Amino acid sequence: MVTWPRREARHVSTRLEHHMPRPASLPLRHRTGRLAAAALGLVLAASGAIAVVEGPAAGTPTTGVAAKAKAKAKRDNVVTPGNFTGYGFDQCLAPKQSKMDRWLEYSPFLAVGIYISGDSRACRDQPNLTPTWVSTQLAKGWRLLPITLGPQASCQPRYPRYGTDVTIDPTRAANTGTYVNAYTQGVNEANKSVGAAAALGIVAGSTLWYDLEGFSYGNTKCRESALSFLSGWTQQLHALGYVSGVYSSAGSGMKALDEVRVSRPTAYTLPDQIWVARWDGLANTSVNPTYMRSDGWAKARVKQYQGGHYETWGNVRINIDRNFLDVGTGSVAVPETHCGGIPVAFSSYPTLLAASSGRTSNPRKVQALQCLLQEQGTYAGPIDGVFSDGLVQAVNAWQGPHNLAVQPAWSREAWLTLLSAGSTPVLKFGSAGVEVRRLQRALKSTISSDARKALRPTGVFDSRTDAAVRAYQTRLGLNVSGVANTQTWAALQAGRR
Repeated sequence: MVTWPRREARHVSTRLEHHMPRPASLPLRHRTGRLAAAALGLVLAASGAIAVVEGPAAGTPTTGVAAKAKAKAKRDNVVTPGNFTGYGFDQCLAPKQSKMDRWLEYSPFLAVGIYISGDSRACRDQPNLTPTWVSTQLAKGWRLLPITLGPQASCQPRYPRYGTDVTIDPTRAANTGTYVNAYTQGVNEANKSVGAAAALGIVAGSTLWYDLEGFSYGNTKCRESALSFLSGWTQQLHALGYVSGVYSSAGSGMKALDEVRVSRPTAYTLPDQIWVARWDGLANTSVNPTYMRSDGWAKARVKQYQGGHYETWGNVRINIDRNFLDVGTGSVAVPETHCGGIPVAFSSYPTLLAASSGRTSNPRKVQALQCLLQEQGTYAGPIDGVFSDGLVQAVNAWQGPHNLAVQPAWSREAWLTLLSAGSTPVLKFGSAGVEVRRLQRALKSTISSDARKALRPTGVFDSRTDAAVRAYQTRLGLNVSGVANTQTWAALQAGRR
């Protein structure tokens, strides 16, 4: 599931391993109060985890202002990946900020896998991975997938990687016949991962992923000890307030977890979310039923559907694996209202004329104009659907600064500037929220009558929104990416149709 410094060729069934089922009860999955905080404090102390200091050399005290700013950034961080349906990538070394920014603007990806912990990971040193890097990506809208690659299955031939990193203990306790040593290793690895996550500002409630590389499914001791390890990993993450995720190949780790889910549901504690390595080239979360059934981990899956390869976006080239995510509730947008319930979404946005022209414009669309201008602080009159002299003044006050003809009328270009007005976050497939609705309404005002019905202001950036963005970019001669980036927002807010 990672992109190594020198890419290791691996078969699809032995390449990436992350998997997690959802147990019947998650003791502290959503509880991050005193108990979880106290437990986390003990883990941090035991693991020796400390806050990463950026900027001054080690041993140099940071200023109180800098320390407070870093602490606030961590407090403000959102749970990740949260609710999301869309594209992601993973790469061994966390990319530099400049690369992340270019890929945010031009790539289809909105999620990124990062290796935060584990003695067996290829990229032990992560010079770019700091609390500031984490908080910056989250603030910009990236969904993070924090990965740990520690002890691997005892029958995995490539491990230990360095000789000093241990593998999962396959021995059974003489008195109970259980793999208690492997279980304890899983608990300890969860403690280390939480310590690393907390130091980076990855908050409780987020999913931490364990990378269990492919192994021989038919080796009973190897398989069962690996399952015991993952059980310990999951139980300890729950105790510390984090969500458990597991990455593994479809033919080994995922197959084993799914068999336990169906045939031995009480034997092990299963992960909450799974990350399936299945290089079938299909950007979805389905897996061949030969490996696992379709009814497990609904809305709790990630699939790595393409292995290591180079991609270039925004003139930045990175070697990545491709993933598709469908986790939580998926990408959803909460309902919105304007001016106490005034409709602002229509199938078309025609030119409106002032009442003084002797013609009557559609009252509902005049109300929408009044409402939207009011929200921009330009209009303070009644929302009555009358294009009055007072509304003309507000219209003129908007037209001048936006390089529109100052006149007692509201043009299609003016609609576009108003519908797109506001912040300009980068939006792409999987984005959701009020900004997406604003984008969809703005795009709808530029579309011909034949295509309007296909685009609805749902607040979720879906394939139809992607197509509308691409059509707009093509029409204006912009870089065609399907991403509502800085360049696209600038064109919309300039009223370019």
